[in-house]
Amino acid sequence: MKDPGTAYDDPVLGKDPQPGTMQDYVQTLADNGGVHINSGIPNHAFALAAIQIGGYAWEKAGLIWYKTLLDPRLRPTADFQAFAGLTVTNADQLYGQSSLERLAVRDAWREVGVSVS
Repeated sequence: MKDPGTAYDDPVLGKDPQPGTMQDYVQTLADNGGVHINSGIPNHAFALAAIQIGGYAWEKAGLIWYKTLLDPRLRPTADFQAFAGLTVTNADQLYGQSSLERLAVRDAWREVGVSVS
């Protein structure tokens, strides 16, 4: 999660193609629009937020992502922008608008190329 695209570099399989930022987003019709290959982007955002927040990843960053996955506003057709926005909203609701947690989540998404307010 911390460094997508580095899981393997194998002479037979090749190099791990998973992107870590929107700059390297894979545009494809395969795999439901690249849902698996592009999962490195939100995974990377999670890792960045968890590192910035500190402590155990499941305590705060994990709770934010978990609440977002359960959020009824999260639609099956959500894109990264929609998901990112909900993670920021949930961080705000859990920890406050000026909290380190909210700022860390927002900054993590921006670092991977997804703009959120």
